[in-house]
Amino acid sequence: MSDTNTATATAPVRGHKKERVGEVISNKMTKTIVVRVERRFPHPEFKKVITQYNKFYAHDEKSEAKVGDRVRIQECRPLSKTKRWRLVEVVDRNPDAAAV
Repeated sequence: MSDTNTATATAPVRGHKKERVGEVISNKMTKTIVVRVERRFPHPEFKKVITQYNKFYAHDEKSEAKVGDRVRIQECRPLSKTKRWRLVEVVDRNPDAAAV
């Protein structure tokens, strides 16, 4: 009986958090970036491939992401009225932004 209690006493496993990869379209706010995520899918009736974009506000603690960078963001607790994502990593740097 006590063996089952010790097995359930371990910390519960948290759910898997969503991750998205997108392009930074704005970094003008302090510690906040706006990421545009592209989603492509076939239209249910006409089968034409449709491209849909979503905008996510993400927390960038070190202000390391620049406009044009491809970044990976992860779902997190609400940080403000609109911010529900945080920056995980910068996947690709924008070479044009570095030259300026």
